[in-house]
Amino acid sequence: MITKHLRHCLLPLAAALAMTTSVATQADTTYKVIGQPAATGLVQKNKEKPFFDNFAERTGLPINADYKPVDQLGIKDTEQLRIMKAGLFDIVSLRVSQNSRDEPTLLGLDLVGVSPDYATARKVYEAYFDTLDERLQKQFQIKLLGAWPFGPQILFCKKPISELADLKGMKVRVYDQNLAKFIESVGGVPVPLGFTEVHQALSLGVVDCAITGPSSANSSGWPEVTTHQYPLGFQMAVNGYAISMKAWNKLTPEEQGKMLAAFTELTDDIWTYSEELTQDAMNCNAGQEPCVNGKKFNLANVPVSDKDQETLSTAVQAISVPTWAEICDKANPQCSTNWKNTVGKVVGIQ
Repeated sequence: MITKHLRHCLLPLAAALAMTTSVATQADTTYKVIGQPAATGLVQKNKEKPFFDNFAERTGLPINADYKPVDQLGIKDTEQLRIMKAGLFDIVSLRVSQNSRDEPTLLGLDLVGVSPDYATARKVYEAYFDTLDERLQKQFQIKLLGAWPFGPQILFCKKPISELADLKGMKVRVYDQNLAKFIESVGGVPVPLGFTEVHQALSLGVVDCAITGPSSANSSGWPEVTTHQYPLGFQMAVNGYAISMKAWNKLTPEEQGKMLAAFTELTDDIWTYSEELTQDAMNCNAGQEPCVNGKKFNLANVPVSDKDQETLSTAVQAISVPTWAEICDKANPQCSTNWKNTVGKVVGIQ
């Protein structure tokens, strides 16, 4: 028989258990998440993965995340939009350039030569966000939650290089059409390759040079199979986070606000972290100090010539924008007009 005193003790406990059970039931929602390739390194390892591993805590929502890097799922990073449209995942860490064949509008975030530094890249992103979000919702039923850069995408070569002209006849790994067109313009032979294929391709001589960020190159051991790094930043390798509209529409307006706030905090953090990693990795790749986060190698760090800076700058209006606009306008008739009305105003291109 339960005494009056014991009943008074048990009632709060029962209420607490009921509340715990209720929260636990709510937390049974689990999002399936496609992450960045683990091979890309420290942004994925130290920022992205911890965020999704602690998703409920970071968002303040009773939702867990089943997070897996794309290179561990057996999915090509060029197929992310199609997979999201098919409803197979709830959130994707979207590889922007790699998916631009399926949606050329994406590449407006990161055209060759448009963003020579982090500050400009941030302005481009903020100017273009709403335009890109609207397009992704319409075409692929996903909503953009935020974007961030890996950092300047530079050249790594296994043959001596002192300027862009040295690329003549060399096979160069690229990851989108815009970059391929630029490499062609300086005499190189563009070879499209997924990131995880590059180390072996360099080792076997399938390509002579490859383009990526200094930190990603360091994490994946590219300096083991190259001799020179040329820090001319072609693009910023912007990547985004997007949620399926099906999952988004199940959230209340308040929950949507919490979700957006969490991803804004994450992407802001990565913007800062990316800039720190880039300089550190440049030092590490060349065997210089300070080298805090990466592994030391001994690449020749080739100074960028003023001539090559000018070549890249000139290419924006001569190659990057018109090449992209022709492709994008076929898929999305207002594509280049929308870009010029947003990004174009920020970077002075009309």
